[in-house]
Amino acid sequence: METVNITINGMAVEAPKGSTILAAAKLAGIDIPTLCYLKEINEIGACRICMVEADEGRGARLVASCVYPITEGMKVYTNTPKVLEYRKKTLELILSDHDKKCLSCVRSGKCELQKLCKDFGVDDVDKYAGITNEFEIDDSAAHMVRDNNKCINCRRCIAACEKTQGIGVIGANNRGFITEISSAFGMGLAETSCVCCGQCIAVCPTGAIYEKSNIDDILKAIADPEKHVVVQTAPAVRAALGEMFGMPIGTGVQGKMVAALRRIGFERVFDTDFAADVTIMEEATELLGRVTNGGCLPMITSCSPGWIKYCEHYYPDQLAHLSSCKSPQQMFGAILKTYYAEKMGWDPKSIVSVSVMPCTAKKFEIGRDDQNAAGVADLDFTMTTRELGRLIERCGINFTALPDEEFDNPLGESTGAAVIFGATGGVMEAALRTAVWKLTGETNDSPLEFTEVRGMEGIKEATYKVAGLEVKVAIASGLSNAKVIMDKIRAGEADYTFVEIMACPGGCINGGGQPQVPASVRNFEDYRSLRAKALYDYDASMPVRKSHENASVKKLYEEFFGEPNSHKAHEILHTSYVERKIHNN
Repeated sequence: METVNITINGMAVEAPKGSTILAAAKLAGIDIPTLCYLKEINEIGACRICMVEADEGRGARLVASCVYPITEGMKVYTNTPKVLEYRKKTLELILSDHDKKCLSCVRSGKCELQKLCKDFGVDDVDKYAGITNEFEIDDSAAHMVRDNNKCINCRRCIAACEKTQGIGVIGANNRGFITEISSAFGMGLAETSCVCCGQCIAVCPTGAIYEKSNIDDILKAIADPEKHVVVQTAPAVRAALGEMFGMPIGTGVQGKMVAALRRIGFERVFDTDFAADVTIMEEATELLGRVTNGGCLPMITSCSPGWIKYCEHYYPDQLAHLSSCKSPQQMFGAILKTYYAEKMGWDPKSIVSVSVMPCTAKKFEIGRDDQNAAGVADLDFTMTTRELGRLIERCGINFTALPDEEFDNPLGESTGAAVIFGATGGVMEAALRTAVWKLTGETNDSPLEFTEVRGMEGIKEATYKVAGLEVKVAIASGLSNAKVIMDKIRAGEADYTFVEIMACPGGCINGGGQPQVPASVRNFEDYRSLRAKALYDYDASMPVRKSHENASVKKLYEEFFGEPNSHKAHEILHTSYVERKIHNN
């Protein structure tokens, strides 16, 4: 590898040829602040916060370090009085047209703009007072709110929507001082073909975009003595919730999470992983039925509601490929208000079903048609990992000091196969563990780990030979990668048997409802792999690692459904899809 030698603040640094000043400084242990920069998708040098002085033999001048390449012998200065004063003035100018109601802002304390202002000694006094913009808040979507009064036009959200997800329902409208990030023709987000993935929220450095919160509704329900308020938690939540309380990325906090939910006041604390095991029973049976009966192949997983909405908008002619299984969240809600309600003698109308998800698209999903197995909504409220963190803080719970506690049973029993649902390739691996058993009848000797489908690559493929059958699989995470797979399927160029698609890059561990990772970490650390490792560690430590070996799931079928894909199972655990229009920027 060819390298370049430069000095940064008088220190010799050797970096790969083609590196930017920002990347080279990182190698030297120097963090240059940024606002707009996102590695590989938003390298536009627009915000000017990353300015440094660079001398290439013609005298030092200010350059944007995030896009400026290093050259042999370059001298870089990152903290001269000129640089520091430039950054401070830039921040003051940004604040001059920014809604500074920080105390009530959902990002207060975790806002990248707020942190930079603190670092550079910027107060809330308007040094550049004058005309300010006033934008209407867009709360039309089911999952999020856009408040352009707090937007700094960094364009990170545009990049995430257009480049990461390949959708592009938002863009920069108008020019100059009145520029705003919004949808075409001023449409509300709900009018567009937004898939509710929340990746725009995940990258926003301020409080300009945030999820619609159900915290107040949930607390009100908990306080109602006539209600049975039950909560379920998705696998990826336990791999990221600790970050809300300063714990390292990738810290598994399942036991503390359960303890916190009990202290908030939930009557039962269950695990979405139970329903993930049920999903595998239904999905694997459906897949084998399609293989043996000449059904529509490849079959594509239906666990990710952002992906499902994307398919309905952009590939409505391919809906027959989707598994008819509800997502684990919705399956759990359906089982809770049918099977569990019957066992407990509860009226389904008295049950308030709550989920904690890494996903903002779940807020759209709970309102979909055909999600009311007991005649009432399968799910009443869903909150993101971030919302749970805020709820724990509101309730005065010292999260890091909590003891580890176990889920309630029977809907809290799960397997290692279920917990890896949260990482890209996890649903595929869990399904393969059970599909091999169904095809061969092997139990002890059947494979546990299918490492070919693991990892953070956007697209993965593998082929397995099982009981004389060749099973070719594909995995895609991030909707721009899903498009590659779907275009091949639409063109008849794919011979896959089974396909897993997750809307968010890396899967649910990087969902739009997970704790925001600041750009200073996102750009330089593989935080997705750290979160995924937490899930694989849980899997490896569990005594039961195959969905079909879950004793409570076996009992569920014996007592209630009869067998996977039975008529009753289809009525309660399966769903349907609709064609949706496309409205983009």
